[in-house]
Amino acid sequence: MTDGLPPQIRRHLDRPQLSRLWDLLHDRLRRNGLAVRGRLRVPGTTPEEREALSLLMRRTLTAENVTVDLADLDARLRASAARRGLVDVVAELRGTITDRPRELRDQRDARQHLRESAQSSAARLGADPWVQQWLDELFRSGTLGRLTPTEAADLVDRAVRVLEGIPALSGNGTGTVGRHELAERVTGTAHGLDDTSLLARTVQRALALALDLPLPADAAQRRWLWAEAGVSTDNVSSTVLTYGLRPAGPDWLARQLRERAEHHAETHLSLRDLRRLRWDFPGTDPVVYVCENPRIVEAAADHGCAAPVVCTSGNATTVVLTLLDALCAAGAVLHGRCDFDWPGVAMMNRLVARYNVQPWRMRAGDYEEHVTRARQRRTPLNPLSGPAREADWDPELAAAMHSLGVAVHEESALDLLVSDLSG
Repeated sequence: MTDGLPPQIRRHLDRPQLSRLWDLLHDRLRRNGLAVRGRLRVPGTTPEEREALSLLMRRTLTAENVTVDLADLDARLRASAARRGLVDVVAELRGTITDRPRELRDQRDARQHLRESAQSSAARLGADPWVQQWLDELFRSGTLGRLTPTEAADLVDRAVRVLEGIPALSGNGTGTVGRHELAERVTGTAHGLDDTSLLARTVQRALALALDLPLPADAAQRRWLWAEAGVSTDNVSSTVLTYGLRPAGPDWLARQLRERAEHHAETHLSLRDLRRLRWDFPGTDPVVYVCENPRIVEAAADHGCAAPVVCTSGNATTVVLTLLDALCAAGAVLHGRCDFDWPGVAMMNRLVARYNVQPWRMRAGDYEEHVTRARQRRTPLNPLSGPAREADWDPELAAAMHSLGVAVHEESALDLLVSDLSG
């Protein structure tokens, strides 16, 4: 199609009285693969529509349900001043007509080609049953269907290249490889296997199947899955803020932490540090306090408090959970608290569920006392926001928070918390 319809012919054909005809024809031609054949029914026409259709078809139409022969209409348009066939006219009046049957054939061919390409890539991993199960899950989950065929084939190929370099799957189960190094080798960037990437999620799905482990649901589980496969993650950038911890052992790091505890100095520990430390609490199980806000640690250090403290600094990250896991495994008893707001209640619920944390000034009466103290000091209090939560450790807390309707941060009871830590 080179030239458009003459303006006066276009206006004549694009009248409102013919609008339904062109819409129906556009749909029919799309489904027919642009084939000009068969008849089209235009049901329930108005007198105005029948008049316009009669002029177009050069015959009188009186029935409300009008039938149009597509080949006849095509011939009349070619012989008219339009001098264009039916397909060209409909495309100009209603936009490009896609060939739906061809589209479907192309999609089927593309899916078949993608599956063959994916099978060819995955064959490099061997014939273990988990390989085919992994591919079947990728196709069944829609992961590949949301990508273009080229993008999908590239994703599978990159995932296979990553899996080929993982010690647990390459026959070198005792070796290790850095995740960033592996990502750089396959994707050209050290962040190619970050947790948020589709490639990382695709590889983790394969690892879970290959090692017969559950699919990870959070950052800690993902880090553990990588480690089980012999892939080391970043162990130094994320840290946990601590105070007063006294690990056992004669090595320099344990001695340094004990010395810092004696001098009432806070310490940031990385995952790399935690792997070097040994916790041993002979005799009575010690209490370790867990708080949400770093200000509590700062105040404890300023006042020379004796009790050990671990600060989550908001939601507990992998490094925080790793330390708490190790402390509990060694026999520590955790007493914890968060802000009195709905996110704080949710965080505390998670700590209680994972570690059976004992509430530290975190009950309904404590909340009411904190609010009273804050108001006496004329401290502005913000209204509670976000979805409400029931407190698993105190069924009366949520009701008290609903009643007063304000959020209270840990700092509102700083003197009380410091007193606890000093005792």
